[in-house]
Amino acid sequence: MFDAVIIGAGACGLMCAVQAGYLGKKVIILEKNEEPGAKILISGGGRCNYTNLFSTSANFISQNEHFCKSAFSQWTVEDTISFFETYGISGKEKTLGQLFPEGNKAKDIVEVFTQLCEQLGQQILMQSEVKTIDKDADGSFTIQYEQRGKLKTVRSATVVIASGGLPIQKLGATDFGLKVAKKFGLNIINTAPALVPLTVTGKDADWFASLSGNSIFCRVSNDRISFEENILFTHWGLSGPAILQISSYWRPGESIELNLLPKQNILELIEQERKQNGKKTLLNLLSQLYTRKIADALAKYLPTEKNLSSLNKNDLQLIEQQIHYFKVKPAGDKGYDRAEVMRGGVDTNELSSKTLESKKVKGLYFGGECVDVTGWLGGYNFQWAWASGYVIANSLD
Repeated sequence: MFDAVIIGAGACGLMCAVQAGYLGKKVIILEKNEEPGAKILISGGGRCNYTNLFSTSANFISQNEHFCKSAFSQWTVEDTISFFETYGISGKEKTLGQLFPEGNKAKDIVEVFTQLCEQLGQQILMQSEVKTIDKDADGSFTIQYEQRGKLKTVRSATVVIASGGLPIQKLGATDFGLKVAKKFGLNIINTAPALVPLTVTGKDADWFASLSGNSIFCRVSNDRISFEENILFTHWGLSGPAILQISSYWRPGESIELNLLPKQNILELIEQERKQNGKKTLLNLLSQLYTRKIADALAKYLPTEKNLSSLNKNDLQLIEQQIHYFKVKPAGDKGYDRAEVMRGGVDTNELSSKTLESKKVKGLYFGGECVDVTGWLGGYNFQWAWASGYVIANSLD
């Protein structure tokens, strides 16, 4: 018997094991992969954007926008920073509050947890795939798992589901957490890929493909929210930070709007240039604002061959529309294998916001990505993982 069996050696599960160890509780982590922290290791290009300085509940999507407030009050961004600094990892802000380990790599983040688990006597069993979780008559759980071809069992009064979401299959991602929740009668909020590139098909597909590899700073928006960061044209559509951000708020059939010049007004620039050199073509002006490839491509939509002095009222309206209100109707997204995280998951109404324990099943906890709490791009989802792991550890009986 252990104080808890944790399913998943990702960010939430590892933090939960360490925090439980600080409190003198013995846990065992069952992980199907060959090494712990698979998603940590690839995050941020192998550098791990492990939190965000500006993280608040407003940076998360959930059916209950207030649910994560309790966890974030128990484990703050400052707690995350202090925790890693204690073990030799100091943060360096990149952009927009994104904190990366200065002089360290993602593997150093994982090593903090594996070394602490060893010191605290917490077991991590790799290549251990959980097959069944059953609630026994005495209220405890029996967990059956397969390790290197052999079926084994372990019992515990508490089970922590920290098995992540559906992205990324090649890292061992499955719907295990959702299946467990359904088995025990918990409601699931419909899931979908989030922080994911968007695809463009149809008559405009070739235009986007022709710009593949070009990046531009934009304001990307829909009726609900907007983000100002770079977008990246690809041979299948759009990617880049601003697109990944808006994808979490995008729904199939909707359009998004691109402001291709969010910091300036194109009509004012044209008027200024007219006074200095009215013979300059619109193409030359656009080439000063964008790469030549993008400027040339805009000829499909704009009278780029005209001199600035010869642009009429209709021309100016068209230019303003296409530069500041460029409409795109994505055909879809690139799916879970290209998504950073999953949207939706275990319904927060099924869980205590203070402890993350199931309201229906005593001793069953859910944390991290499998819960209906989805953060923005830039370290927010790690902050939720650390916080939920800490909350669960401190709630164990």
